[in-house]
Amino acid sequence: MIDEEYKKLLKQFHKLSDRHILVVETDMSSSDIQKVVALSERIRKAGNELVGLMRKNYDQLMRTKKYRKLLKLYGSTEDKKKRKTLAEQLNEMQKQYNVTWDYCRTAMIPIGKKYGIDAVFALTKAEDVWRGMEKCLYDNGKTLHFSKYGDLPCIRAKQINRGIPMSVKDNKLQFKLGKSTFGIQIKDRFQTDELNAVLDYLAEPEIIDNKAIQTLLDEAYCIDTYRPCYATLVPKFIRGKYRVYLHLTIEGKAKPKCDRFGNLRHKFGKGIIGADIGTQTIAYTSDTEVGLKNLAERGNSIQKSERLERLYYRAMDRSRRATNPQNYNVDGTVKKGRKSWKYSNHYKKLKNKYSELCRINAINRQLAINEDTNHLRSLGDVFITEPKNASKLMKRAKETTVNSKGKFNKKKRFGKSIKNRCPSGFQTTVEIKFKTTGGTYIEVPNNYRASQYDHTADDYIKKRLSDRMYHLTDGTLVQRDWYSSFLLYCYDYRTKDIDKNKCITDFNNYYIKEKALIEWIKTNKIKVLNSGIKIA
Repeated sequence: MIDEEYKKLLKQFHKLSDRHILVVETDMSSSDIQKVVALSERIRKAGNELVGLMRKNYDQLMRTKKYRKLLKLYGSTEDKKKRKTLAEQLNEMQKQYNVTWDYCRTAMIPIGKKYGIDAVFALTKAEDVWRGMEKCLYDNGKTLHFSKYGDLPCIRAKQINRGIPMSVKDNKLQFKLGKSTFGIQIKDRFQTDELNAVLDYLAEPEIIDNKAIQTLLDEAYCIDTYRPCYATLVPKFIRGKYRVYLHLTIEGKAKPKCDRFGNLRHKFGKGIIGADIGTQTIAYTSDTEVGLKNLAERGNSIQKSERLERLYYRAMDRSRRATNPQNYNVDGTVKKGRKSWKYSNHYKKLKNKYSELCRINAINRQLAINEDTNHLRSLGDVFITEPKNASKLMKRAKETTVNSKGKFNKKKRFGKSIKNRCPSGFQTTVEIKFKTTGGTYIEVPNNYRASQYDHTADDYIKKRLSDRMYHLTDGTLVQRDWYSSFLLYCYDYRTKDIDKNKCITDFNNYYIKEKALIEWIKTNKIKVLNSGIKIA
């Protein structure tokens, strides 16, 4: 095979293959950790300087009437040729006002030199800034945001031989940053399996690359090569100390996790799962099991931790108001304009406690989401749910309404629930899990309306949001979220509608399981949020 053709095929394979990230802690000395933290802080400052520059250019672009008019025309035009012409005009104006990737990249070069940052790290930071700029230009982004003091951005070099080069010594991976050399701490079987796979690739890279290309040509399939793509250093402040983690991006799918006896930790089931994901709970119906539980909850301590988080925040607010009375109006609102803030030692201690508690709660949420996702994957391989709508539910109500007592209704929506329970993050994790493990993830169309259909009446009946326990037309009392999951379980992928015959034939069997589930929740006194299940 000719070298140019070989390189072309190899590049195509790299583009098509999967990637995953191995997270391990480094064995850096305390002095090296401080150097990494200092470099991360310089990258943050350089990034903020570039954000200020790009934000100024973007604001000037958005002020022009011509650009806003072109955007409006582009959105309302359906003709492809006209849209192409309008897109060219929009791109031309972006070049005119220096809102382009080329300008972002070149503008970062002198900024990177000013802060003494390696060119490859500066380029990576410029890519991150441009990604935010693209969200403003082409998606629902409104403006670029600065990184505040204390935020430690990752140190990433998107080339394995630059910035953070990697080598093998005594059958162990070694990394280099500047003049300091460091290794990684391997703590479990999964990390050992991943490391061995990477070392196997580095021992004979050409043979594995040839095999990958041949498999791609013969079977149109990408094998898992476990080629290390690039490394990223992530500094974190944990329990009053800085620790540095290495995120190694590896080509291929992650190794399956096994216990100490070599058995698979997570089993993959077969069958259909219908799931109704709410703002705080999930109800699901599968071939073997029905369930109703709170999202992102590991044990009973999470609700106490969330309450403690709120108490710390309120204490911080009281302290801040007491030491800065000049920054507040008589009614308690913050004054407009530039202000200087003073923080007491008491406030600083509270802030450290609050930050640590937020970190612990965030990790517990992610672990709980992963556990629930693995359990759902063990029940079946076809996951059916409604489209994500968490971002819409977070928006405040626009219209001012009055209740029956003559008082104004609150405009706030489900922001706190979504922050604590992460329904969108859970749904994304489920989607990735099912797709990467050979399963199927289906989002029903918007006109499916599982929460409004009544199979006993064969009609859509609108219900109030407060009606959690609902009587069907024939008098059967069902928990609303579970019933929605049952209707999603009865989805017909051919007609993309409810399979009414399946609803009628399977309902009694699953209704018995639902009654047993509610009885079990009451017996064990489990508080399921917004479920309508009353515990004595």
